[in-house]
Amino acid sequence: MKSLEEQLRIIKKGTLDIINEEELVNKLERSINENKPLKIKLGLDPSAPDIHLGHTVILRKLKQLQDLGHEIIIIIGDFTGKIGDPTGKSKMRKSLSDEEVIQNAKTYEEQVFKILDKEKTTIKFNSEWLSKLTFGDVLKLTASTTVARMLEREDFRLRFENQRPIYLNEFFYPLMQAFDSTAIEADIEFGGTDQRFNLLSGRNLQKEIGEEPQVVIMMPLIEGLDGKNKMSKTLGNYIGIYESAKSKYQKVMEIPDELIVKYYTLLTDVDDEKIKEVEAKLKDETVNPRDIKMDLAREIVSLYHSEEEVNQAEERFKMIFQMGQKPKDIDTVNASKENFDLISTVVDKGLVSSKSEFRRLLSQGGVKINDKKITSEKDLPQEGELVVQIGKKKFMKIIVS
Repeated sequence: MKSLEEQLRIIKKGTLDIINEEELVNKLERSINENKPLKIKLGLDPSAPDIHLGHTVILRKLKQLQDLGHEIIIIIGDFTGKIGDPTGKSKMRKSLSDEEVIQNAKTYEEQVFKILDKEKTTIKFNSEWLSKLTFGDVLKLTASTTVARMLEREDFRLRFENQRPIYLNEFFYPLMQAFDSTAIEADIEFGGTDQRFNLLSGRNLQKEIGEEPQVVIMMPLIEGLDGKNKMSKTLGNYIGIYESAKSKYQKVMEIPDELIVKYYTLLTDVDDEKIKEVEAKLKDETVNPRDIKMDLAREIVSLYHSEEEVNQAEERFKMIFQMGQKPKDIDTVNASKENFDLISTVVDKGLVSSKSEFRRLLSQGGVKINDKKITSEKDLPQEGELVVQIGKKKFMKIIVS
């Protein structure tokens, strides 16, 4: 194992909050002296079938701890997923069916191993212990907290103040996530800053039952392509793990310059010295931020794709954006002339986030079809081979027959 100082340096890089650091030091010292790995917990509720780079901020930190010799335990919330995490929600979330939970859980398993070492990672489903609790066990669990503490959660508090319903089963979510920590005797639990209440619930429950409390480490949430909102599939500002190399590369090039250092820090393996160099270059007015961003795109894409794919993605970017050429590998879809709707097709394939966005771009002259600028919806062609270009960056071929 590495020294205490080296482990602390690696763990603290990029973290936002540690509760608390003194306990973390004690756990690491004991781990080193006894040559016994710490149990590191991450809970994932299978509420959506895919993972984007925002999720990898924590997964990459777990990989660092895995490389330090610690035990990574991923808990798939197949049981809690049937309630749904109410964090940040203004109303009760829709419960998932058994089929949705199973399918999403399988997809999660596949995707986390794009970052974590499968042979060194333990995957557990929390139905293993939660489904076995008796009603007496549940009552004992509820006695570990108070309604007043639950209402300290911002989302619950706001709903209470605005007289919006809070259902009792939603109170059980943080309790069940806390019980997961006791079930595996977690030493450390990771989560985003939006999970603070849930993470601390595990720590509090461990104290209640006389178990050594877990250290809580919170990682920052990362903004998406818009530079404002948390990366989210719903908002369409995300970079997916399963996207192609060319798509990932292009999307990284779309981020605002202000996010370059944060993306280097949280989404790549570059060391502190390289990040300092990047910060210095960004302050140098003779350096084009685009060139720094191209290096960032290469760093990120190379983590998930071969060198050949990275090179092809970079060449494609240069061809389209630096030389103004049309790409040779435009995605093609086939459509029936009988019920064809160009706007719906473009939205469904993700070139724009909504019909209203397409119409706005149309009116602003940001849409070309077969190299001809279209500014009116009535002029949109409805048949033939249509190469649709949105702005300078997005292309799609639609064959309508």
